Amino acid sequence: MQLTSSAFADGESIPSRYTCDGENISPPLTVSDVPFGTKSLVLLMDDPDVPKTIRPDGMWDHWVVFNISPETVFIEEGKNPAGTLGKNTGGKLAYGGPCPPDREHRYFFKLYALDSMLDLPAGASKLDVEAAMQGHIIEQVQLIGKYLRSN
Repeated sequence: MQLTSSAFADGESIPSRYTCDGENISPPLTVSDVPFGTKSLVLLMDDPDVPKTIRPDGMWDHWVVFNISPETVFIEEGKNPAGTLGKNTGGKLAYGGPCPPDREHRYFFKLYALDSMLDLPAGASKLDVEAAMQGHIIEQVQLIGKYLRSN
């Protein structure tokens, strides 16, 4: 399984268009080689580089989407994939772009292929989604982008 973006390469900088300094819209994503038997996909985007003074766990969840169709091959710029939106750390059921307060941060776009749908309501947290996925992950991939604010 692969997760790529036409906006940035794995390990490279995320263009400001997709951040709090730009339009704060989600980047385009392409999904390929989803394993046979996949019943749903989960897309998580998080930042593990948050200062502990802001978040004691050092993590900020930017995007949580689950129960995405395994037939999904393209997620349009500025759109959520067809699925169920979970709640990000900002409390929104939406994409929240990179906005690091101190230095360059890494942003992990994680895609999971599951052998089931998740029995969770809209607004579920990333922790709820991760707990529900246990024992159901067929395959997982990630795409990492970086961002440093110019201000």
